[in-house]
Amino acid sequence: MYAIAAVPPDRDPQPVRSYTSFTPDLHALADWLVACRITTVALEATGVSWIPSYELLAQRGSVPSLVNARRVTMVLGRKRDGNDAQWPQQLHVLGLRGRSFRPDRAICAVRALVRYRSARIPHRAPQILPMPQARKVMHLQLSAVVTDVTGLTGLTIIRAIVAGARDPVLLAQHRAANGKSSCAKIAQARTGSWQDAQRCILEQALALFDDYTAKVHACDHRSAA
Repeated sequence: MYAIAAVPPDRDPQPVRSYTSFTPDLHALADWLVACRITTVALEATGVSWIPSYELLAQRGSVPSLVNARRVTMVLGRKRDGNDAQWPQQLHVLGLRGRSFRPDRAICAVRALVRYRSARIPHRAPQILPMPQARKVMHLQLSAVVTDVTGLTGLTIIRAIVAGARDPVLLAQHRAANGKSSCAKIAQARTGSWQDAQRCILEQALALFDDYTAKVHACDHRSAA
């Protein structure tokens, strides 16, 4: 990948230059713009590849503007050539390229974490589905006595089963203090046929559920920091 930059013709004998997207070349690009006394720069939004250049220019004291490349086609004039940066540069000088909103660096960091966190939630929910199926095969009717199998009581009992607990009375003692079902009723629901294959499925589903939950909590912790 490479970047093409253009400055007004009176600022440099070679007003159009091409740079690779490697960090040293981006620094060279910023040095060139500073040497040309450029104070505002328009960057076309293409995926996320513009972000390093945007942040570097902002650190150098320039005012970068994030612009939409499609809006160039709405301005009457010369047909835009993909290898020609002079026409977009002229539009920027004339103020004909609208600037997109870009929050500051701290807000961008929180936004990235929140977006990543939101994307993990849909991956965590499917890990719950194998749990009731495995319990039904083993005839463990936990859902009949626990409102939320992923709540405190439900997960505590599932963790005990994965750890090897089999005594229904002992499993029932994991009931939360504010639970609606009695220990005796939970013990009845915990009496079933134990199968290693289903316990393995339960263990794997629980591990994946915990993994995604940990990632969500890590994003929450980092966002609050």
